[in-house]
Amino acid sequence: LLSSCCVSGIQMLSVQPDTKPKGCAGCNRKIKDRYLLKALDKYWHEDCLKCACCDCRLGEVGSTLYTKANLILCRRDYLRLFGVTGNCAACSKLIPAFEMVMRAKDNVYHLDCFACQLCNQRFCVGDKFFLKNNMILCQTDYEEGLMKEGYAPQVR
Repeated sequence: LLSSCCVSGIQMLSVQPDTKPKGCAGCNRKIKDRYLLKALDKYWHEDCLKCACCDCRLGEVGSTLYTKANLILCRRDYLRLFGVTGNCAACSKLIPAFEMVMRAKDNVYHLDCFACQLCNQRFCVGDKFFLKNNMILCQTDYEEGLMKEGYAPQVR
């Protein structure tokens, strides 16, 4: 779970020519551009609403930003700094908080580690996998294991 933060939406708005220019929360200058961003109940130049870590323009990266400890961050840097890391159930190595993972019950895996632990077959979308004694198994290896244990499903 992520500790307390604020996730805010970013809106891109057209500047109406007949309205008084708004001040930018980032640089304090008037916004005379064609578009402005609205986030955290303030207005910003597109160039001024940036991640405090990587300097990416948040209006281009997505429609959300994260704030914590007086920092404005993109999702990746927020997770890198404040997200929960864990260990892969297959290789036991650390999984960074921003990395994509596969989950099976309480187990978490690197994408590359999510494969049958007997034959190393990688799974495709829609493939069945089985979790037996905390091991990920493909359907073939799971069924062979059942046969060896003597309680294979009866085929009628």
